[in-house]
Amino acid sequence: MKGLILSGGTGSRLRPLTYTSAKQLIPVANKPILFYAIEALKEAGVEDIGIIVGETKEEVRAGVGDGSRWGVKITYIEQEAPLGLAHAVKIAEPFIEEDSFIMFLGDNLVREGVVHFARKFEENMPDSLILLSEVEEPQRFGVAELRDGKIIRLVEKPKIPPSNLALVGVYLFNKNIFKAVNNIKPSWRNELEITDAIQWLVDNGYTVEPHLVIGWWKDTGKPEDMLEANRLILETVETEIKGHVSEDSQIIGRAVVEEGARVINSTIRGPVVIGKGAVITNSYIGPFTSISEGVIITNSEIEFSIVLEDSRIEDIPARVDRSLIGKNVTVRKGDTRPKANSFVLGDNSIISIM
Repeated sequence: MKGLILSGGTGSRLRPLTYTSAKQLIPVANKPILFYAIEALKEAGVEDIGIIVGETKEEVRAGVGDGSRWGVKITYIEQEAPLGLAHAVKIAEPFIEEDSFIMFLGDNLVREGVVHFARKFEENMPDSLILLSEVEEPQRFGVAELRDGKIIRLVEKPKIPPSNLALVGVYLFNKNIFKAVNNIKPSWRNELEITDAIQWLVDNGYTVEPHLVIGWWKDTGKPEDMLEANRLILETVETEIKGHVSEDSQIIGRAVVEEGARVINSTIRGPVVIGKGAVITNSYIGPFTSISEGVIITNSEIEFSIVLEDSRIEDIPARVDRSLIGKNVTVRKGDTRPKANSFVLGDNSIISIM
């Protein structure tokens, strides 16, 4: 069985972060989201993985490499434009050949991994196994309608959803999916939809099995989803202190302090991850916060947030909460007269003033 990871999207809902970074490489608990997909496939015994790449291909190549760090082989498959998930499958046929495969959306996280689903697929040998999860906003996803436990209809981002069962971003297929993707037409979005391809399988008598995911699944397409995914991953961390924590500091709960990080006269209330070379001074780091490499936080408080590499938070009088802060960002208290707020913000930024 092979693996196919889709990493070609532009990440428009995560701008401005994705103007300078591929959305699949934004870290959750200090690890790029894409790496979780590779690890899940490796755990399931998949060692030959194709990655669909688009305009961020060079960054993805630089971040992932040849796959040797995970003991897998990576093949990059270039998609000229984001023309839909089924289009990604279509262009991957020369890589997949006659094999069955697991398709994993590179910005999705499934807590239980995919081992169980791979085994079920191999045992039952359907033409497709699709994962479903109950969601609160099904109109944001591809949605499945079931009757007597069998799939009868799939709809992509319906205005009036026929159910609350969303397609999780993990699909298992055999070679018959290529018949499907070559027989469907582009949707109103001018994309080849994977829901239409799976519907083609259903309508033409092929076996498509549904499986309801137990436990959490996150599509990290929006900032609030990214923060929630970060919280869910941090719930699983165990304390590991490799950096320096001063005697006048306090760590409460589970925390990871990576090599070279320093915590000075500060309180860390976990679960928290503090990356290599980060320096926390006279500050409070609250639960569900990921601090990346090289970050400096001084005389400030922050919780339920993600701070990316080499950013600085200095002398902020109010607590920073539920924030996603990009690379090389400086957030500081101004001391000029007359008092005024001063910003340099990229497109699609969001800022709240207390």
